[in-house]
Amino acid sequence: MRLEILLKQIDENQVKINNYRPFDFEHLQLIKDFYRVETVYSSNAIEGYTYTLSETKVLLEDGLTAGGKPLKDMYAVLGLAKAYDYMFTLVSSPEITGGNPPEITEQEILFFHKMLNESLHNEAIGGKYRTHDVFISGSKHSLTPHEKITEEIALLMNFVQTERGRLHPVIFAAELHKNFVYIHPFGDGNGRVARLIMNTSLIQKGFLPIIIPPVLRSEYIDALERGRVDTSPFYELICQCELETQKDLMRFLRLG
Repeated sequence: MRLEILLKQIDENQVKINNYRPFDFEHLQLIKDFYRVETVYSSNAIEGYTYTLSETKVLLEDGLTAGGKPLKDMYAVLGLAKAYDYMFTLVSSPEITGGNPPEITEQEILFFHKMLNESLHNEAIGGKYRTHDVFISGSKHSLTPHEKITEEIALLMNFVQTERGRLHPVIFAAELHKNFVYIHPFGDGNGRVARLIMNTSLIQKGFLPIIIPPVLRSEYIDALERGRVDTSPFYELICQCELETQKDLMRFLRLG
């Protein structure tokens, strides 16, 4: 019931936002730039990188690094910002696609990961699947064995093709994120890539990118852990984050 209420609120907000479209160039750029800083900061902070929101903003907008911070943390900001910008190139106009979003492909997933290369840990290589088995500390569930990653990614791409038109866009985005994390195809960077492809699927459908604030890190990780048995907590968390993003934009546009 709670999930239905959240989805109803999202759809009602989306109607108001869609009625304001098309955005003029100035509004569009302001919106994109605002979410760029917030999205990059929050996604990195969830993974333990140390740049604050203000430090992320200064680095991206003024090119000034934060003193005393590790180089990998700087590269994490710059790499994820580059991936964020690339994400918006994957949106085609309705005139080109006939109203259907372009596909999310394995090649794009690999390219997202490659952009994070300078900030990767655990000897991970950008754009390359791991060649060893891994586990998540504190998790009771096993991850995909390395020799089955290609097979599982192919199944994920089949899910994209078969289920995208059937599921609500926010639920599809959440499921795409969740399934990708369970495969965990890379030695490092899986969470950041999962959030990138989730947000790619949303903006391709005209929805706003989701920002998961670092204060919800524990709830986010717990919902992912429980998601193998009960998807409701994760779906609800993602829906709530989408609602907050919508509310931010509606305040910005002064929509009632």
